[in-house]
Amino acid sequence: MNNIKTKFSIKDLENLSGIKAHTIRIWEKRYDILRPMRTDTNIRYYDSDNLKKLLNVVLLHKHGYKISKIGLMSEERIPQMVKQIISEKSAKHHALNAFKLAMMNFDQTLFFRTYQNLLSEKSFSEVFYDVFLPLLDEIGLLWQSGTITPAHEHFMCNLVRQKIFCRTEEVQITEPLRTDRTFILFLPQLEMHEMGLMYLHYEITSRGYRSLYLGEGIPISSLREMKNLFPNITFVSYFTVEPKSEEVESYLHDLYSEVMDDSSELWIFGRRSQSIEKSRPKLTVFSSFKLATDLL
Repeated sequence: MNNIKTKFSIKDLENLSGIKAHTIRIWEKRYDILRPMRTDTNIRYYDSDNLKKLLNVVLLHKHGYKISKIGLMSEERIPQMVKQIISEKSAKHHALNAFKLAMMNFDQTLFFRTYQNLLSEKSFSEVFYDVFLPLLDEIGLLWQSGTITPAHEHFMCNLVRQKIFCRTEEVQITEPLRTDRTFILFLPQLEMHEMGLMYLHYEITSRGYRSLYLGEGIPISSLREMKNLFPNITFVSYFTVEPKSEEVESYLHDLYSEVMDDSSELWIFGRRSQSIEKSRPKLTVFSSFKLATDLL
């Protein structure tokens, strides 16, 4: 339990809620929204109950409730109102805060309920682009700032990953209709950021192509055999932390020498890809997944 953060500064609350610290203090003093505690050295801090209440208050406020009215609600009434809101079709407007609340409380039920409400209005692709991607970006920043622990980050990332797996499995039941090209998705050795590539695997599969997801830590030598099994391969990879900036061109040189042939193509995504020399034949560097899916 030592990894679970239970004490929060007002800056933590600002990072998690999106509400400025000055505004939080006003809500606290004027409407008794929060009740901070103090350490033995008189330093103010907030516990997890304060955080959960603030995120609930933000949900209600964004739904049109005045802070003065929320301040008059009982401690029991506020979460009841939140559950009512996120069970309605307006959930998409509040999904990010609802997911953050689920993260801080390790509440899988809230995650699944919010997700299902989103699917009642959006396609899975829209949920991924409009909600999951901003959520994952924000979680990364919260982790970097020390506002959340690795336990929080892993909890949410695994739930999102689970949803991608489920949707991919649904479309994999059908035999590929477009067999003129095979997509092989892989991550270089030591590269572990696979969420985006997993989603792209879903998009490619859902469009009727044969897509093989190999996952992380794939050495170039392991890709050679794929040429003997499938013609017209599009290799797809994601460079976030690996290969290192100074090693990208060397890595591509080895990839072209050992794997690429006249019928192969190479798609690259990720932060490290933006500095790639784009004059190589059969190479496409994408700045977003949407640009790639438009070509499918």
